Amino acid sequence: MNTESKSIIANQVGKLVKTSDGDLAILHDISFQIGQGESIAIVGASGSGKSTLLSLLAGLDLPSHGQIDLMGQNLNLLDEDGRARLRGKSTGFVFQSFQLLPHLTALENVMLPMEIAGITQTEARVVAHQWLEKVGLGQRANHFPKTLSGGEQQRVALARAFINKPAILFADEPTGSLDEASGSRVIELLFELNRENFSTLVLVTHDPALAARCGRQLSLQGGRLV
Repeated sequence: MNTESKSIIANQVGKLVKTSDGDLAILHDISFQIGQGESIAIVGASGSGKSTLLSLLAGLDLPSHGQIDLMGQNLNLLDEDGRARLRGKSTGFVFQSFQLLPHLTALENVMLPMEIAGITQTEARVVAHQWLEKVGLGQRANHFPKTLSGGEQQRVALARAFINKPAILFADEPTGSLDEASGSRVIELLFELNRENFSTLVLVTHDPALAARCGRQLSLQGGRLV
């Protein structure tokens, strides 16, 4: 597979943070490539650098050294606005804490990425309804997040993440705060939507069952790829 078909290329990526005792290395010279349509689990103990790596891959932060190419673009060469535009065009996010806006209904939360992308409200509403139906929440479209269970909120977050059919979906502990039944439902949806859209799936997880469903695992230990 040539580099043109890679969603993500990380080359000698490191991350340092400044502390009162000097620089602290969070990640050490990490290199790997992820092909379009792959499913990747980033695993490791707490404090191993998993969420930091996910943040760098998504362009939410920049490495202290090394290079990350996201959809063929070197993130180091983009300013914050440029990285935001690339994320808006190519990526979706699912967070453990759902990150739904409390003053918007389920439907309005799902519509939001399309509206930000300049799609008309009428079209966004139709497509958002379709996605809520797809995740089994068509009857809950006009409910506010506080009236939804944790599993329902996460399914709304999934619909929102996939509505623009992103090339890459990033998920940070997507089942971490859910009960077993809700977590299983979300896992099935993640991989079903991944297959349907041929989206690259990159997730951080402590859940061995979820990691095992992925095509590959990247294991971090003390900020190093092992």
